[in-house]
Amino acid sequence: MAEVQRMEGDGGSVRVDLGAFDALRGAIRGPRAIVRCADATDVIRAVEFARDHGLLLAVRGGGHNIAGNAVCDGGLMIDLSLMRSIQVDPNQRTARVEPGVTLGEFDRQVQAFGLATPLGINSTTGVAGLTLGGGFGWLSRRYGLTIDNLTAADVATADGHLMRASASEHPDLFWAIRGGGGNFGVVTSFEFRLHRVGPEVLSGLIVHAAAGARELLETYRRFVSEAPAELMCMVVLRKAPPLPFLPAAVHGAEVLVFAVCYAGNVEDGRRALEPLRRQGEPIARVVGPQPFTAWQAAFDPLLTPGARNYWKSHYFAELSDAAIEVILAYGSRLPTPECEIFLVHLGGAISRVPAGATAYPHRDAQFVLNVHARWREPEQDIACMQWARSFFAAAAPYATGGVYVNFMPEDETDRVSGAYGGNLDRLAALKAKYDPDNLFRMNQNVSPAIARGGVA
Repeated sequence: MAEVQRMEGDGGSVRVDLGAFDALRGAIRGPRAIVRCADATDVIRAVEFARDHGLLLAVRGGGHNIAGNAVCDGGLMIDLSLMRSIQVDPNQRTARVEPGVTLGEFDRQVQAFGLATPLGINSTTGVAGLTLGGGFGWLSRRYGLTIDNLTAADVATADGHLMRASASEHPDLFWAIRGGGGNFGVVTSFEFRLHRVGPEVLSGLIVHAAAGARELLETYRRFVSEAPAELMCMVVLRKAPPLPFLPAAVHGAEVLVFAVCYAGNVEDGRRALEPLRRQGEPIARVVGPQPFTAWQAAFDPLLTPGARNYWKSHYFAELSDAAIEVILAYGSRLPTPECEIFLVHLGGAISRVPAGATAYPHRDAQFVLNVHARWREPEQDIACMQWARSFFAAAAPYATGGVYVNFMPEDETDRVSGAYGGNLDRLAALKAKYDPDNLFRMNQNVSPAIARGGVA
């Protein structure tokens, strides 16, 4: 007789032949088991189980993962999405955050007290993965990277211990997790320093026709070179989405967008933005005071789940004329309406931290380019990925050779040395100390073999 399992269905309890589950398991790829952890004890037990049974181990936080490393085939996946506690101390201006929390959830809690810390630019991003890779967003030029505001973390390591990592407790582990990705364990809580921000910030979009893109990028280069640290300005090249403030005639047309946020006094921000506001004849100019939480979610509608994505990325020490020409060339042949080119100005507080102070080394980079290929149909895979790879190759001569680890797709394992630069040897030595068998390898992996004289 076939073995059955009683489960809940739309009409109540139903009986399902377990052979059907075996058939389903054989037809799809995915983890052999998923552990949905409720607390740090669950995490430790799951880590120990994977280690003791020699299982491939993946870790999923609260958001998304461009490389797909949050899911493994045939192994064990630790799912942290149930761990969503946020504890705010408004007097000390600190927050303790569990790893299943998203940026939107974090922002809503701390903005109730008029506080914030630098995070990313989409509310659906997970705090954990963002932080472990470095983390930059609208507040970073003023307050630094996300890791620059991390004061402590609890880390479940490969040997089954829960370690407190801070400047005074296991400082080498604290150094490594600030930019070293998920190579050193599973973080079960993060503690952040908070800053007075909002609740309203001067922010918004200035949308131009792509026909004037060369002059606009040259203006942008001059403008950001003199911008105060309170101002973050990003350039987006894409086809215009059907936003309500854009005329219907430009929907689907190629546009250049300045996205701006001023983390300070609104009137000071207006004065700082004036040279950019005066440039050209924009299609739309929607900049004004709005809740910081709303601005953090402004790009969410363009990044809804379900699309196919492939990213390539570069850092630039400067935005040269040659780099601008490459951006213009590939911006004029976007393969789908959802493909985008992001160019973000960094510097400010980010650059004031020494390259060796944290695992993240790219403190002198002034711009980061994200080539974001995004499409819907499998038949478009080749065209979209070729566009991104060709763009990446054409821009490489003008880039630093470094890469932001959170922007690396799964096929860029050869760029790990570019992600960590002069910090790679130290990271490898710490990997050999904390994870000598490379249990945590579903990531942009720092191999312990490097520290033993092996091949990365």
